[in-house]
Formats: sequence, structure tokens, C-alpha cells
Amino acid sequence: MPRSAPGLTIGALAERTGCNPPTIRYYEEIGLLPRPGRRASGHRSYGDEDLRRLTFIRRCRDFGFPVEQVRALVALTESPDRDCAEARDVAQTHLEAVREKLAELHALERTLAEFVDTCTAACAGGPASRCTMLEDLSIPAPAKRAACCG
Repeated sequence: MPRSAPGLTIGALAERTGCNPPTIRYYEEIGLLPRPGRRASGHRSYGDEDLRRLTFIRRCRDFGFPVEQVRALVALTESPDRDCAEARDVAQTHLEAVREKLAELHALERTLAEFVDTCTAACAGGPASRCTMLEDLSIPAPAKRAACCG
């Protein structure tokens, strides 16, 4: 896609996209964002296409897509002949990873609730040196009394 006439400084681009300048430079370094043109002063100069692309990247990252999936989605935006089902498949893969992480977080929540409940019932108000929760946390995972989160 042709890039429009440059005009935005890295600071202005950062402000308009919510990305900070080090992140913008990082995206340039890893090839997610093309290296911008330079002004006579040597400062970076960004155009409308850079703004659009960085906004897209930022939104993808806000949804938690890993960099390699963002790279795949960016490639799809630049390939009008490819099927949008490819984008759906990338999103489906990410959705499955999010659901897996949610299951892990729910297991963690249950374990922490057990720690709190056991402490409340067995020793809250007593000396910390005899706290069941602190004791459980010091036992190696395979020998733990309480079920672990994963």
C-alpha cells in the first residue's frame, strides 16, 4: 500500500495511538511497523498509513494477541486476495489460548480460596508461625495437602 505524505513526529504518533515512543521504535525494529522516512533534521516522520497500521497493531495487542499473531494479521491486511477465514483462524487460536488461561486462573482462584478458608477455620488470630496457609505454601508441590491450581 502506498504511504501518504509523512508528517507526524514519533511523539504525535504516540499520542494519537496510545503507544509510547519506545514501543513504536520496537515495532519498527521487529518489522511490524515499516521504518519511517526522515526529515532533514533526521527525526522520524510518519504518515496516515503508519497511523492506521500502528492503531491496528495497538488494538491487536490490547486484545492480547502475541506479536507473531499480530504479524500474521498485519500480513492479512496487506493481502486482499487472501481469505478472511485466515483472520478468523488466528482469532480462534488466540481465543482457545485465552480460554485455557481462564481455566488456569479459575483453578488458581479455587486454590487461593481454599487457603483463605482453611486459614480462617483453623488458625486465623493465632500465631503466624502456626498458620496453615503459610505451612502449605512451604510444602513442595507434589506433597501439598491442598489441591494445586495446575
